[in-house]
Amino acid sequence: MARWDEILSLPVQSPPTLEFASSDLVWSKIEGWRDNIDRLALIPFARVDDFVRGESNNKECPTRFHVEARRRRTAKTSYKPKVDGILEYILYWCSFGPDDHRKGGIVRPSRSTYVPKNKPSGRPNTKRGCTCHFIVKRLIAEPSVALVIYNQDKHVDKKGSPCHGPQDKKAVGTRAMYAPYISEELRLRVLSLLHVGVSVETIMQRHNESVEKQGGPCNRDDLLTHRYVRRQERSIRRSTYELDEDDVVSISLWVESHQNNVFFYEDVSDSDPLVLGIQTEWQLQQMIQFGNCRLVAYHSEFGSNKLKYPVQTLVVFNSENKAIPVAWIITPRFASRDIHRWMRALYNRVRAKDPTWKLAGFVVDEPSADILAIREVFHCSILICFWHVRHAWHKNLMKRCSEMETRAEIAKKLGQAVNKVCKGPGSASALEDFTEDAVDAAEFMDYFKAIWYPKLGTWARALETLPLASQETCAAMEFYHKQLKLRLLNEKDKSVYERADWLVNKLGNKVYSYFWLDEYSGKADFARYSKGEWLSGPTAWRKSLMIPDSHVNIEGQCAKVIGLKDQDKAHLVLNPGSEYAICDCGWSKMGNLCEHVFKAIKFCRDKGSVTPSMSMFQYSKALIKILNCSPFDSLVRDHAASLAVWVQMQLNGQIGPEKDQETVNLSPDNATSSQVENQTTDENLCRNAAQVVIPDADMEVDSSMDDTLDTAKNLRSSDDESKNSDAVEQNA
Repeated sequence: MARWDEILSLPVQSPPTLEFASSDLVWSKIEGWRDNIDRLALIPFARVDDFVRGESNNKECPTRFHVEARRRRTAKTSYKPKVDGILEYILYWCSFGPDDHRKGGIVRPSRSTYVPKNKPSGRPNTKRGCTCHFIVKRLIAEPSVALVIYNQDKHVDKKGSPCHGPQDKKAVGTRAMYAPYISEELRLRVLSLLHVGVSVETIMQRHNESVEKQGGPCNRDDLLTHRYVRRQERSIRRSTYELDEDDVVSISLWVESHQNNVFFYEDVSDSDPLVLGIQTEWQLQQMIQFGNCRLVAYHSEFGSNKLKYPVQTLVVFNSENKAIPVAWIITPRFASRDIHRWMRALYNRVRAKDPTWKLAGFVVDEPSADILAIREVFHCSILICFWHVRHAWHKNLMKRCSEMETRAEIAKKLGQAVNKVCKGPGSASALEDFTEDAVDAAEFMDYFKAIWYPKLGTWARALETLPLASQETCAAMEFYHKQLKLRLLNEKDKSVYERADWLVNKLGNKVYSYFWLDEYSGKADFARYSKGEWLSGPTAWRKSLMIPDSHVNIEGQCAKVIGLKDQDKAHLVLNPGSEYAICDCGWSKMGNLCEHVFKAIKFCRDKGSVTPSMSMFQYSKALIKILNCSPFDSLVRDHAASLAVWVQMQLNGQIGPEKDQETVNLSPDNATSSQVENQTTDENLCRNAAQVVIPDADMEVDSSMDDTLDTAKNLRSSDDESKNSDAVEQNA
């Protein structure tokens, strides 16, 4: 018992990297069986695969570990809860062992009548008697923890000599110099290219060209064979999505064979529908990398008009702020009460990989989403994205109204109504008032009243209580929606849309491959084979940053913007400076926000002719509230004072010290809430905020800061008492 007390008292180690090796752990030596000293460590059981991959990618001796033996208790097996009980036992062995197929080597007989067979598995390069192995035990006492026993950590044979890798002199010039299999990245690249239609010959030709450029093979990936790629292509060609005639049974069979790609699954029951959450290992890595201390957005109900089971997506934003899908949820309905179950499972999966992972904000695009459940799971601020509502309005406005001037006028009134609602309580009727004012386009108004009038109250409450996502986020979500539509809903046989197994197979293979290739740096080598589904590149917001100011000409209530592709044509933008602008380009006619509209917005804001965006207005409003709330802690107060001084310096540099003092006095001693309310209106606040250069100003800010404000106001009395003590300390 003393041994197990000592083992269970060890800390559970979980390095912050996606993969980790034995060199990243602190190993303890504890007396084991038959007076042997075991070298062991505790890691989360969910991260065993990360340890296996990290140990396989050893630069000094690259290899691959396989499961040599496994024992586990079934779910129905009864057992006594004892401290040394084992739920699962896994023996991982280096793939260059334990048998030795070299001349004079020892091969373990699998049975008493063992007869050596002339098979490729007997090649000297694959089995060389390596003794490196480790044991993983899942304990009954701590099911979430894995005990790793790693006594044989050297890649040597029974004689103690190196048997593979760069240290083995006899392996020079053979494949034993490298790992026995190709890397996971190359495997995904080959499969993705095959899924999107690139031929085997093209893949091998590009691969051989890259190996020749670097002067010959230098790792296992450089030894990719035509036979391997052809075998993968044959497997894809012969596969089928219909594993059973019954759709539900077919889904369950797919789930059984893809356990690593499923984070949540609930079968159909009398009371609950099918719920399936899909996330591959690569998507999990993207969520950890780009979601930590950043945004995750929720794209709800894609394909509700065509698919039997609509697709819900969680996306993160890469370094270029392009949306990457990190989880797909398939369920026949959107119900807020169903969100909590699969979100909790996804959150636990991510935290098992990285316990320090935390969101900065969660973006929803549906007002009926369970905000409380999302806050409870992710512990972060919630924002709302208005993109698909504006997209629907814009698309139907272009379709149902023929006059450009009438379109522009109605779009302008829509934008003004939404902005009034976002500015705070008491303006929820602005959208309803719009239906009375805009009577010029009867066909569009009939559509608006029939589809959106019942939803106005729900959306108005959401816009009043939640901050609005930035225009860059909206552009990224709009671009992702277009990509998913092109890559998923392109089947000639429309009857397949009624099957869930087709949807799961298409998402997990072909659609996933397209998004993986979007992040692949060598995608340009296959550009000549691209199709419409390969739609990629920067978003409209990013494209607008490439258009110079000289390409914009403001003429009254319209602007002419010259695009990047055709510089001989100027596109006409009505209502310049507003995201509800109307452009005559093809992308805008489909209801999307184009780069010409974004460029006109940025140009007008730089000139100061329009107010900043609504998300920036809400951010500035929250910032002013914080600066005018006296903190209870002296350290927090000092930080707020220094921030206020920095903001004042920026204002002095932008608009001059005299005008700055007349507008808002940001001195920490004089900046009271009553002065700000008397001297600053909402519009002036918005204009002043546009002049302040704030680091990371494009970050999203939630009105949940108000909770902090209320706490600080309640503790203001204690702050007055601390001022005297702070003064004494400064004098001392």
